[in-house]
Amino acid sequence: MADASDDTPTSKAAVPTPAEFRQAYREELAPNERSVLWSWLGFTVTFAAVRAITYSIRRGGTGFHNVSIGGIHLHHYMWGIGMVSAVGALAVAGCEDARRHPATGVVYGSGLALIVDEFALLLDLKDVYWASQGRVSVDLGVGMVALGGTGLSIRPVLSRLARDRGLTRRRPSTG
Repeated sequence: MADASDDTPTSKAAVPTPAEFRQAYREELAPNERSVLWSWLGFTVTFAAVRAITYSIRRGGTGFHNVSIGGIHLHHYMWGIGMVSAVGALAVAGCEDARRHPATGVVYGSGLALIVDEFALLLDLKDVYWASQGRVSVDLGVGMVALGGTGLSIRPVLSRLARDRGLTRRRPSTG
């Protein structure tokens, strides 16, 4: 019979509960690391959503359409610049709690994704968005970077949850 204080791997479910995830998130990530994680999540989700929407607009018949005012197409980098500028203003004049709030990280990451997605247009000042046959490889490359950054940012939380379940070996203490 196991001792009541015995914390064996079998005492935990294979999948962490939301409460365990929240606890690991709070204990393993410093406030600035949480901001980085939320920025990467915002970037990754926004980039994926924008790619899906723009491909569906190009394909047609999906209900999505370009946004135009007076016959002038409003590119999504414009919204991204506004979002990144708002976060910049918050960084300059906002309080520490506002700067480190998860929403600030999401807005920054999302705004950056909107800008990065149309970087070729900004670079050439021409609408070359679909001109290159290599667009898919660029999408995949940026997508992989986004997923990699998100994964690296959340790694301390996932490592903690794995340790709690006995899925990784603890290093022997040297002392």
